[in-house]
Amino acid sequence: MLALALFLSFAAARAATSGDVLAHGVRDGAAPAWAIAVASPPGWTRDCCTYARAIGVDAVLYQGEWTGKPARVMVLNVWPRKLATLADELAADRKQYLQRDEAGKATGIRIHNPHMPCQGVMYEGSDRIDDVVVFCDPGTASGIRLSWSMSFAAADTTQRALLDAFMRVATDARYQRYVAPPAAKKP
Repeated sequence: MLALALFLSFAAARAATSGDVLAHGVRDGAAPAWAIAVASPPGWTRDCCTYARAIGVDAVLYQGEWTGKPARVMVLNVWPRKLATLADELAADRKQYLQRDEAGKATGIRIHNPHMPCQGVMYEGSDRIDDVVVFCDPGTASGIRLSWSMSFAAADTTQRALLDAFMRVATDARYQRYVAPPAAKKP
């Protein structure tokens, strides 16, 4: 039994440090250290530590060169759980968006992430900028919630491809407890 527990612990640690971990955070109160893992769509660049930190988010995925503009950038945000339910997170975001843009429209979108419950919304802004947001709940024990978001021009000719790539990321993202890799040994 001990051997199985050690094997599972090793497997979890290995998974949390695997190549598809996009971002991770430290223990925060009762919430354990976390990692969000997802494969990047082909041609997208992963960043957790340079541009993402500069704009105050946990990670970004983008195509081509970093422009600093939010259009066509997938953004990952992770925060400590505060609201009671995932639906409450979505309702609060919808309310805030529609207060900022009273002429905007919000349409719910179905998300089937097999790893955790997720709910999404597509915002159509009166400024002709659309936003898609997906909120996910990795469970009470995680102590966190997360969201994926992306903005694009309403008339963007690549909108369908952008949305397809975004939905693959939102539906494939996985939460893991983060285990820091052992420190490099000094010679």
